[in-house]
Amino acid sequence: MQFGRTYEEFEVGAVYKHWPGKTVTEYDDHLFCLLTMNHHPLHMDANYAENTTDFGKNVVVGNYIYSLLLGMSVPDVSGKAIANLEIESLRHVAPTFHGDTIYGETTVLDKTPSKSKNDRGIVHVETKGYKQDGTLVCVFRRKVMVPTETYIKERGGEQPGRPELKTQEK
Repeated sequence: MQFGRTYEEFEVGAVYKHWPGKTVTEYDDHLFCLLTMNHHPLHMDANYAENTTDFGKNVVVGNYIYSLLLGMSVPDVSGKAIANLEIESLRHVAPTFHGDTIYGETTVLDKTPSKSKNDRGIVHVETKGYKQDGTLVCVFRRKVMVPTETYIKERGGEQPGRPELKTQEK
């Protein structure tokens, strides 16, 4: 299985469809809210959401959806990344509710060689997340510093930190 890409492997205009999707549960939403100390009742209090909001039910916290999409994109985009440099924009376009399934895809917008080091480059991508019915829910753009093939070779190949299984004598 491929895990990320080198600079040379990115093509401007390429679209990576991230698989599988993730069905968002109430537990996922509440755990993320608790971990990040986001106690807004829109996300945590069903009575509040039902009786006082336009949605009539809890809305999944948007930053969870963003984080989920970012994670979904790692095998296709940033699995070999040296660094995420910038989140250029982040838009929450439509609400997500408990039980919705999120899918994502990333488009390569641009790529430029590093100006300071010739063993890496910057890839500019846009990731879109959408629900099971095709409704766009989240869009963000980011710049990722990725290694060249030379960088990978000079540091021991694809998985330099992976230990080898020791053979045991009987």
